[in-house]
Amino acid sequence: MPRLRLDEPLEELQWRIDAARGTQDRVHSLLEAVLAVGRELDLAQALHRIVEAAADLVDARYAALGVIGADGHSLSEFRTVGMTDGEIAEIGPPPSGRGILGELIRDPRPLRCPMLSDHPASAGFPPGHPPMTTFLGVPVRVRGEVFGNLYLTDKRGGLDFDADDEAVISTLAVAAGVAIDNARLYEEAQRQQRWLRASAEITRSLLSGAPRLAVVELIARRAREIAGAELADVSMAPAEPGERAQELAVEVALGGTPAERLGVTVPVDGTLSGAAYASGSPVTSDGLACDGRYPAGPAGRFDGLGPAVAVPLGTGSGYGRGVLLLARAAGQPAFSAAETGPLLGFADQAALALELAERRRDAEQLTLLEDRDRIARDLHDLAIQRLFATGMTLQSAGRLIDSPAAADRVGRAVADLDETIKIIRSTIFGLRAHSEPDRGLRARTTRAVTEAQATLGFPPRLSMEGLLDTDVPQELAEHVVAVLGEALSNAARHAGAGRVEVTLRAIAGRVSLTVVDDGAGLPEGGRRSGLRNLAERAERVGGTFEASTAEGGGTRLMWSAPLRS
Repeated sequence: MPRLRLDEPLEELQWRIDAARGTQDRVHSLLEAVLAVGRELDLAQALHRIVEAAADLVDARYAALGVIGADGHSLSEFRTVGMTDGEIAEIGPPPSGRGILGELIRDPRPLRCPMLSDHPASAGFPPGHPPMTTFLGVPVRVRGEVFGNLYLTDKRGGLDFDADDEAVISTLAVAAGVAIDNARLYEEAQRQQRWLRASAEITRSLLSGAPRLAVVELIARRAREIAGAELADVSMAPAEPGERAQELAVEVALGGTPAERLGVTVPVDGTLSGAAYASGSPVTSDGLACDGRYPAGPAGRFDGLGPAVAVPLGTGSGYGRGVLLLARAAGQPAFSAAETGPLLGFADQAALALELAERRRDAEQLTLLEDRDRIARDLHDLAIQRLFATGMTLQSAGRLIDSPAAADRVGRAVADLDETIKIIRSTIFGLRAHSEPDRGLRARTTRAVTEAQATLGFPPRLSMEGLLDTDVPQELAEHVVAVLGEALSNAARHAGAGRVEVTLRAIAGRVSLTVVDDGAGLPEGGRRSGLRNLAERAERVGGTFEASTAEGGGTRLMWSAPLRS
């Protein structure tokens, strides 16, 4: 009997010693988990480490971390441990925050439940979901705001989650909030540094004399890389800075199907890019392919894409120069305010760099024009006058020569001088013609054909007829230049041509543009969004458009419109 009475205190003491050791081991495990979570600077890795640590600390079979979305009522991200990739795929889309998961969103306090199905907020499981019984949920706060919730189910051994489990997970949630905040700050600092490096790279490229189109492509490429976007488009306004354009032209298209977007005109009204251009501020969308706010968006070109943001290039007084559009794949997180802020700063820097480059180009052009004018003036005042005087002298001397042969040679010399004077006069006219502003349709057409040589690999042949600068209205001239750019772009991208002929006429009350190439011709069953765009332009001004096969193979595009529609 005395031994029995002694065994009971010894057993109780042993139980308390074991409990103390278990508590000590648990505290050590909690400290190790806090240190492991705190060491992570990558946000995605930090979230995954938090879920793993939570499952280990309370010996749970399944654990998950649900990140609350920007609306504050649903889950935008759901990270789990305890399931295989196949099991996750079989369940289907991740939970959005209904049922007992949403209970913690509505009331962010720790929640324990011995049987999930008995809770009033339980909504059941989708097909393929493994059965779960016990439940423990704890909110994770970052700087006083609920970032998300830790969910744990099925404590091993068939036991229920107790108060100690709740205390341990609550402590881990505090450490997780600090780790998430640190990872966010580190990620934001890294992103800001990348934006600054990209801005410096763009400025260097412009100041080093890189072509404007190459710099615009660099802007789109760097923005796409840093923002983690699937698609990047840069649409420029044809109007002067400060004036509102009615449509934007896609100059650079990266990702997705760029051939279907490059050169396409985007209306300002009814599109995401147009909304950013008109408002002068970033505009976001949760789903670019099916956003009902922008019904004029090009159908089919954004299939499979999700969150998007459009940022204006230049947000000073008036309207900017264009818009940078970025879009992520479907299912990716939306663009947050923390991302659009640095992106807007990058777009402002890029627009400023473009403006500085244009000002520098204008100054260089002015210097060149002044040199041409000086050369023309010197040729007229010095060379022509002296040649004319020499010719008069030779003519006078020729009358005094008795020999017919010698007189004939002097006459030929005078004729050669006359021809030389004509050549010099023609050169002077050309120099002064280049010195005048190239705003006319003739000059713009010549420039467009010249610029196309870089993409075609050879110079196109150009012929023009009629009073293009006086008879063709400005609005109609804009359509002609846009149609020519689209036709030359198609020849460069799709035709594989070795010869391109451009004919522009303004006769008999109509302006007509014909572009003929000897390439592969019109593809059977291929997409013809660019040709449809040209037809729409013709219809808009009461004209016609025809695409056919040229003689000997290739493509013939004929676009025509009345001069007075």
